[in-house]
Amino acid sequence: MAEKLLFLTGKLAERSLYKVLEQMLPLPFEYRIHQLGLSVAALMTDKMIARRLKPEHIQDSDQIIVPGRCRGDLEALSTLLGVEVIRGPEEVKDLPLFFGKEQKKPDLSQYDVTIFAEIVDAPDRTVESIVERAQYYGDSGANVIDIGCLPQEKFPHMEDAIVALHEAGFKVSVDSLELDDLRRAGKAGADHLLSLTEKTYHLAEETDAIPILVPAVMGSLASLERAMEKMDKINRPWIADPILDPIHFGLTNSIVRYHELRRKYPDAPMMMGVGNLTELTDADTNGVNAILFGIISELNVTNVLATEVSPHARRAIKEADIARRMMYAAREDGRLPRDFTDDLLITHERRPFPDSTEDIIELASNVKDPNFRIKIAEEGIFMFNRDGLMQDVDPFAFYPQLDLKEDTGHAFYLGAELARAQIAWQLGKRYTQDESLEWGCAVEKEQVDLNVQKLEGATMKKNRNKKTG
Repeated sequence: MAEKLLFLTGKLAERSLYKVLEQMLPLPFEYRIHQLGLSVAALMTDKMIARRLKPEHIQDSDQIIVPGRCRGDLEALSTLLGVEVIRGPEEVKDLPLFFGKEQKKPDLSQYDVTIFAEIVDAPDRTVESIVERAQYYGDSGANVIDIGCLPQEKFPHMEDAIVALHEAGFKVSVDSLELDDLRRAGKAGADHLLSLTEKTYHLAEETDAIPILVPAVMGSLASLERAMEKMDKINRPWIADPILDPIHFGLTNSIVRYHELRRKYPDAPMMMGVGNLTELTDADTNGVNAILFGIISELNVTNVLATEVSPHARRAIKEADIARRMMYAAREDGRLPRDFTDDLLITHERRPFPDSTEDIIELASNVKDPNFRIKIAEEGIFMFNRDGLMQDVDPFAFYPQLDLKEDTGHAFYLGAELARAQIAWQLGKRYTQDESLEWGCAVEKEQVDLNVQKLEGATMKKNRNKKTG
């Protein structure tokens, strides 16, 4: 027997909901739609549903679908109503996808790449500052904190930093060109040493730290292989890093080296330092990380060294964490890395315009109040209320058509919303009135939620005080 679903909606979205569900026929479920008596479905809350939804509305429904922006405790509401209540997609137009590919939420809890996050200026920091930076990297997804030493610069508190990081629960690696620094790090209990070569591998006999091996001669895979063989002879673990070179300084050849090393040594533990691309390329790091972690996934590279030095790389560790999870899930499912997460789609979105111009015109014709609605479609920005519909690509073009009198608060609100709509339209992002734009992992979610709360408060005050119309 087909599952019976009850869709809750508002007045303005009701016709669109019927239309979308009809376009999805045949459906694997039976459905009914109940309009809850409010104009905007996004304003629905758990308490409002509990007050307005009667037993006769529910009848024999197996599940209740509420709009994706419905706020409140749906688990408690499910218990109260005796029927499971779940959030649908934020946009009605996304229902086909919701009941198709995205019905089962992708599992991004697993990964097989260890992220080493380097604190490049550790000698210039206090121990407290090193631990503080490590906490930030850890929160971003790092598994190992790499302490970067600086050439010809003293680092008297290295040992104290290693101890403090261990006490804070971190694994620690130390990165230095000086053998003495690495020897000190090993004696202090570092978990990894970056880096040893076929000429310095013997240091691994003095410590329990696992060394990362690099070629003694730049670009020489043979040199790296000799170091690996020597480590095997002394029966010590190691990780091999053929070194990823920057663009126009050997990038393609370095990727070939990784491929060749994997071909010759299918089980060799490998590392890739991604900073030579994320830091040294003037391009958004989210895309660079996505491509690199695709290569890393294909080559089964299980360790990555990442940095956040350049201001444009300020979320590179978090991006690396997301990329490794997405690529792992895609590889395990045998799928392309699509529809797993939007966190790396920072400036664009795959489905930015859920409404067509025709949809917006139809919606505008049913609005009976003076409150302005703002939407975007491929053709530009649309603003409408009961008095008519305006469309343009420039927010300033709307101003001469508005009669805001002395309502400065409302004018400020519309200015902010139209500016946000313009940005979304220009970049190809989703825009929803009264909500902050989504910037993936480039902006902390807590910051976005705070902005939304501020907007909601301002909007409620605007609706109470507005005199337009």
